[in-house]
Amino acid sequence: MRSLFFCCVLLLMQACSQKDCSEIPTHFDSYEDAVSFVKNAHFAFKEEVNTSKSSWIRAASYYSCDGKTGFFIFSTDKQEYIHRDMPIEIWNEFKNAESFGKYYNANIKHKYHFEL
Repeated sequence: MRSLFFCCVLLLMQACSQKDCSEIPTHFDSYEDAVSFVKNAHFAFKEEVNTSKSSWIRAASYYSCDGKTGFFIFSTDKQEYIHRDMPIEIWNEFKNAESFGKYYNANIKHKYHFEL
């Protein structure tokens, strides 16, 4: 019974510490701060894709407040990248692409910039 109480308290603390996606600032001090904030905020839509077939994209996820546009975060062996205002249609095409890297280079790179 005591452990159940502690589990409930921990879950409540975690839920209360999450920021709502409407509270996302328009400016961050670094890309790392932006990635951390987005990953820890509460979004109406959040999805990850299995990138094990990719030769250089190690993880990819999409976060959206409205189910129309959102944040795209992906990682390589060297760093994480973040894009903002990316349409969900682009995310759906990315996750179904034959090659994540080719799709990224042709349809996402240099678009949907995340500016500090």
